[in-house]
Amino acid sequence: CLQVKAFVMQDIPLYHNLVMKHIPGADPELVLLNHYYEELDRIALTDMTRSEINELLEKLGFYKKAQPEDEVPEEFRFAPAKDSPFKDERPFKSSMSTVDTENASSESNPEVKHTDL
Repeated sequence: CLQVKAFVMQDIPLYHNLVMKHIPGADPELVLLNHYYEELDRIALTDMTRSEINELLEKLGFYKKAQPEDEVPEEFRFAPAKDSPFKDERPFKSSMSTVDTENASSESNPEVKHTDL
């Protein structure tokens, strides 16, 4: 749990389109959302190390800044989505995720999972 706390305190501010939503007493999860804030997937973070969480976000295509105040390059503005949601109407392009500590079903539809990667 200390690994997840270190990630939350030190790493989340470096990621573009990653938002922390704290729910007291709940287990930490990464919740992947599309441009319409519809849930695509949930990934439990409780048993992951800080480096494993960072590796996961890199694989998912999140842009990580060197410093929290750094500008995000234009090509990464919608990361991890590949481009703007306004160029077409495909509803399953991931644009933002939250680290959520809400307890919920861990079921996911493999047909929907990470379709923009």
